[in-house]
Amino acid sequence: MSFTLAIVGRPNVGKSTLFNRLVGKRLALVDNQPGVTRDLREGEAKLGDLRFTVIDTAGLEEATDESLQGRMRKLTERAVDMADICLFMIDARAGVTPTDQIFADILRKRSAHVILAANKSEGAAADAGVIEAYGLGLGEPIRLSAEHGEGLNDLYSQLMPLADEFAERAAKDAPLIDVALDEDGIDEDGVRTPSMDKPMQIAVVGRPNAGKSTLINKILGEERLLTGPEAGITRDAISLTLDWDGLPVRMFDTAGMRKKAKVQEKLEKLSVGDGLRAVKFAEVVIVLLDAAIPFEQQDLRIADLAEREGRAVVVAVNKWDIEDDKQAKLRDLRESFERLLPQLRGAPLVTVSAKTGKGIERLRDAVAKAYDVWNRRVTTAQLNRWLAGMLEAHPPPAPGGKRIKLRYMTQAKTRPPGFVVMCSNTEKMPASYSRYLVNGLREDFDMPGTPIRLHMRSQSDQNPYKGRKKSTPSRLRKHLGKGPHKA
Repeated sequence: MSFTLAIVGRPNVGKSTLFNRLVGKRLALVDNQPGVTRDLREGEAKLGDLRFTVIDTAGLEEATDESLQGRMRKLTERAVDMADICLFMIDARAGVTPTDQIFADILRKRSAHVILAANKSEGAAADAGVIEAYGLGLGEPIRLSAEHGEGLNDLYSQLMPLADEFAERAAKDAPLIDVALDEDGIDEDGVRTPSMDKPMQIAVVGRPNAGKSTLINKILGEERLLTGPEAGITRDAISLTLDWDGLPVRMFDTAGMRKKAKVQEKLEKLSVGDGLRAVKFAEVVIVLLDAAIPFEQQDLRIADLAEREGRAVVVAVNKWDIEDDKQAKLRDLRESFERLLPQLRGAPLVTVSAKTGKGIERLRDAVAKAYDVWNRRVTTAQLNRWLAGMLEAHPPPAPGGKRIKLRYMTQAKTRPPGFVVMCSNTEKMPASYSRYLVNGLREDFDMPGTPIRLHMRSQSDQNPYKGRKKSTPSRLRKHLGKGPHKA
């Protein structure tokens, strides 16, 4: 039985540093500036033989209103309520502050299991702060150094008995289910177990304040991500695993991407870099636009990036509920899309309202179809029959009187679909003819919008000796090195 551990405390006490150490990856952004973390981030942690879910939270603030800090506090309090254990961190070098005392009282009331940790406790400068921590009334504090990995054995010792307690309780409560599975994880009724299904990786990207977090909250059915009128609330890529109307997905909420020239602060550069990594690891990218200002230069750059990375792309236009003349606006959107993003010709364009939830079902269907097209495979026989028809309709050019011969074609890969054409004079093949073939593939094999990679290859490319200098055989070299023969 796994358990959930929430790491809570004031801003800049080292919560994200400990989170990264427990999950064994640099998932959370870390910076000396306080208040970097704003959303809840979950990860699979490993400590010795313990396996559990760890939640990184925003720094606890005293604000209780509807300000950004107040909303961050509510989200952290929610993590406290849903976690089995709370790890309350203080900064040993700063000592116990009045804010620490307030939050210690809150945790005593809201959480059944609280572990106190005095972080940054390496060196004698932290001794006074560790002694002060006893006064919080949460038991003996663990001396931790999240940055250097010190004190993790003491944390393990405190977690172990609690983990055993949760395991015993789960064993008593769990119903007895006997399901026979074959080697592929499929039962006798032909149903695959959910644990065997790999979720689809989806990244939601766009400019600041386009409504990315609001959209994911609506799909999730709960206020899981921090939202508000302020631009740039999300700072790092947050991943959530969910069931989207029967579609298992892992969805990444990313920081808003501004023009490179406007990104000056180090923290924003880290945030944008985190979002770009999410695009590279995703399978489907939802490019979210603001209906009031769609297809700005930054929107086009983001969509082009997703296409160059070879991802399936779905364009979603948000805030559709406030549009008056929807028909005229939709016509303008489609015309702009085809004109400004020809490389994504045929990609789905879906209008949604993250606020009301209208259009979410259409978006889900568009994502599922884009994923299927991205995985499309065409047989070699079909491709060569199609290639013969394309050559007959429009033969390749003959630059300098030398005709380019296209011999045969095959699909080398999927995700995205990649094709290889064996031909002569590859270096003289004009880009326009390659585009002619790619557009034909899209139309004739129903592959709208997905990136298609087409490679021209000649027979000589497969010759392992191509480009090597001719060398004299070793035996002949040895013989020639002896000089002229004597009679």
